Amino acid sequence: MSFHPKHLHSINAGHYKNTAEIQCEQLPVPDEVMISMAQNIGAPCKPLVKKGDEVKVGQLIGDTDAFVSAPVHSSVSGTVTGIMNMRSANGGNDQYVCIETDKKQTMDESIAAPVVTDKDSFIKAVRDSGLTGMGGASFPTHIKFNAKNLDEVDSFIVNGAECEPFITSDHRTMLEDTEYVLKGLQSAMKWLDIAHGYIGIESNKQNAIDKFNKLLKEKGIDNISVITLLSRYPKGAERVLIYEVTGRTVNAGMLPADVGVIVSNVSSVAFLGHYLEDGIPFIQRRVTIDGDAVKGPKNVMALIGTPIRDLVDYCGGYKAEPKKILFGGPMMGRATLSDSFTLLKNNNAILAFSDKWANIPEETECIRCGRCHEACPFNLLPTGFADAYKHHDVAMLKMLKVNECMECGSCSFVCPAHRPLCFMNKLGKQMVKEASKNGQ
Repeated sequence: MSFHPKHLHSINAGHYKNTAEIQCEQLPVPDEVMISMAQNIGAPCKPLVKKGDEVKVGQLIGDTDAFVSAPVHSSVSGTVTGIMNMRSANGGNDQYVCIETDKKQTMDESIAAPVVTDKDSFIKAVRDSGLTGMGGASFPTHIKFNAKNLDEVDSFIVNGAECEPFITSDHRTMLEDTEYVLKGLQSAMKWLDIAHGYIGIESNKQNAIDKFNKLLKEKGIDNISVITLLSRYPKGAERVLIYEVTGRTVNAGMLPADVGVIVSNVSSVAFLGHYLEDGIPFIQRRVTIDGDAVKGPKNVMALIGTPIRDLVDYCGGYKAEPKKILFGGPMMGRATLSDSFTLLKNNNAILAFSDKWANIPEETECIRCGRCHEACPFNLLPTGFADAYKHHDVAMLKMLKVNECMECGSCSFVCPAHRPLCFMNKLGKQMVKEASKNGQ
C-alpha cells in the first residue's frame, strides 16, 4: 500500500534529476585504484598487504579489531604499488593501498556466498561483506543491525527517499535491483526478527513506487509497505524519515533503535541482497555523475578506489572548468580540492559545477525574516545559534538545543542574506562539545 503521512517542515531545494531515466553503465576497470583504509565512521583499517603483493578481486586488504569498523577489500586484481599516507577528500590524513590493475578482474578463491543460519551468523556475514551506509553516513552496517535492544525493534525502514538535488543513483538501484532490495530487506527482517518493513520513496519516483508495489502484490507479501513521501527536502534524513513513516521522534543523542526502528539506505539493502547470493564483498557502487561542468551526465557502476577524473572522463569530460567538485549532493555533500581523489564506499554522487553554479553570493546582514526557522524540520532557531556562537555563549547554544541540528542546510538555502547558517550551527555544536570537555 502507499500513503502520504503527516510531515515536518521541509523545503523545495529543486530536483534537477537529470539522470533519472539514464540506465546505469559499468565503468571500465581503471589503470590504478587507490583504496582508502578509512571508509567508515569509527576506526580506520590497517593494511594487510604490502608493496609488491599480488591481489585479487574481493581479497581482504584492510581490517582492524576495533568495534566500530568495517573491513576493506580489493576492488581489482593487480599489483600493490605502495601504501601511501595522504590527505583524503574527507579532510583526514589517511592510508591508501595503491594497486596497479591487470584488467583481468580475477576473483579471490575465498569468495563464496555466506552461510547464514541465525542472527549471529547474519551479523558476521554483514561485517565480512565490508558494508557501510551507502547513503553518505558510512556507519558500519553490522553495528546498526546488532542493536543492544534488538528485541524492542519492530520496524525496518529502507531509505529510498533520495531527496538531494541531482542524485539519482538510489533511484536507479530501485528500478534496476528491485528484487535484490526486497531480498535484502526480507533477509534482514528474518534474521533480526523484525515484524514490519517499510520502503520510503519520494513521490517524484513514481515508477519505483509502482514497481515495488507490483512486486509485493505478486509475491503476496503483506508485512512490507511502500511509503510515498512528499517530494521535499530533507525527507531522506534519518530522523525525518522515521517520523514520517512511524510518527516516532528521535532526538539528538538517540539512536533509531531507541524508538524501535532500524533504517538502512536502499543501495545498502540491495547490496546485502546480492552479497547473500554471491558472496562478493563491497567493492563497487552506483554513482551519479552530474553538474553543469560535466559533458554527459550518467549513472555508472564504479569500483571503489577509482579516481574521480576517470568517472568524469567516462562521461565525456568537462565542458567547463570545474570551480567546485562535490562528493554527494549540493545540500549535505562535501567539496573536494581535486579530481585526483578516489571513490569511497559512501560516495553516491560526484557533482562538478562551473563558476556560474558554484559562485556563493556575498553575505549581507540578517533581516530577521524568520525563513530559516520556518524551513528547519525541527523548529530550531538558526539565527539564534549564529548569534550565540559569535558571542561565545555556550549556555544559549545549549538552551536553544543546537545539538538537535542535523546540518541539513535548509536554513542556509532559504536565507535571503546568504548567511552560512548551517556552517555556524556546526561550529556552535563544536563549541558546546569543547565546553563540555572542559567541564563547562
